[in-house]
Amino acid sequence: MNLELSEEQEAVRRLARDFVLREVAPHAAAWDRVESVDRGIVAKLGALGFLGLTVPEEYGGSGGDHLAYCLVTEELGRGDSSVRGIVSVSLGLVAKTVAAWGDERQKRAWLPRLTSGEALGCFGLTEPGTGSDAANLATRAVRGPGGDWVVNGSKMFITNGTWADVVLLFARTSDVPGHRGVSAFLVPADTPGLTRRPVHGKLGLRGQSTAELVLQDVRVPADALLGPEGKGFSVAMSALAKGRMSVAAGCVGIAQAALDAAVGYAGEREQFGRPIAAYQLVQELISDIAVDVEAARLLTWRVADLVDRGEEFATAASQAKLFASEAAVRCAGNALQVFGGYGYIDEYPVGKLLRDARVMTLYEGTSQIQKLIIGRALTGVSAF
Repeated sequence: MNLELSEEQEAVRRLARDFVLREVAPHAAAWDRVESVDRGIVAKLGALGFLGLTVPEEYGGSGGDHLAYCLVTEELGRGDSSVRGIVSVSLGLVAKTVAAWGDERQKRAWLPRLTSGEALGCFGLTEPGTGSDAANLATRAVRGPGGDWVVNGSKMFITNGTWADVVLLFARTSDVPGHRGVSAFLVPADTPGLTRRPVHGKLGLRGQSTAELVLQDVRVPADALLGPEGKGFSVAMSALAKGRMSVAAGCVGIAQAALDAAVGYAGEREQFGRPIAAYQLVQELISDIAVDVEAARLLTWRVADLVDRGEEFATAASQAKLFASEAAVRCAGNALQVFGGYGYIDEYPVGKLLRDARVMTLYEGTSQIQKLIIGRALTGVSAF
């Protein structure tokens, strides 16, 4: 087993790190306070190829393997998880899904725009009343005259929701109960009847565009169907399996940022006549953070390796997402403890890290859902 990065992977990591230091980190606190990332960051992400990682070059992507994608996602998470979310959703959940399930016309229509940053995508799965129960969607699409679909329903907590140009939308298209009645559609966000309402007052990821989507008699052409009719749940689950790898990588970034901040502060802060780094219990806190960082990173890299080798990876992705998200919360909490009272004010970064980390245990499947997925894989018995 060789865990050494290739020259290309090291170069991508340096490119991402330099970008974050220059374009993201200096603004993260301000974006958090005003609850909005500068939208100009999207074009910059596209120009560097970060919105096209792993997407074939023939469709405007920048290629690369999934470990390179994880390295970029980690660095973005280290700088500001709100920026990381833009990439994780528009590329990880939408563009990659179009590349995997779309027909040639859909790929040509959307992938060059999504990978360049000309357009953004959002993932319209979660609903106000269903949450993690994705097989029981209430949003309905009914076939109208001429083969078009008419969609009614609502979606909640949609990342990129107010910025997106296209919604990867999931709706029930038949009366068949459960996941067999769900289909996926590519819906332009400016389609009449589609209303987007921003969600404010979030605990973390404040700079990230989050929205409620309301669909009232939204007319969608027949050729907007992504994948076969009735296979929408399979489309969603395949997207989320890889998406959990991206979330895990972003959590590694949060944890690494917590480690960097704790080590730096402990070396500078003096109490009782010497730096607090000299005290055993402070070293214990820092050691706990460091072990969590390394363990989460290795679990995440393992998923990328499985994906790139064409092996089954869904359970490994759930394991990485479960551990890394919970670890990010622990790391940020321990870092705040190192900072003491100063960690509680936003002049220092660790409070934001803790707030941003907390949602990682909730979205793209809560920690409890990940445990059920892992348990099903181990026992062969579904608890769903």
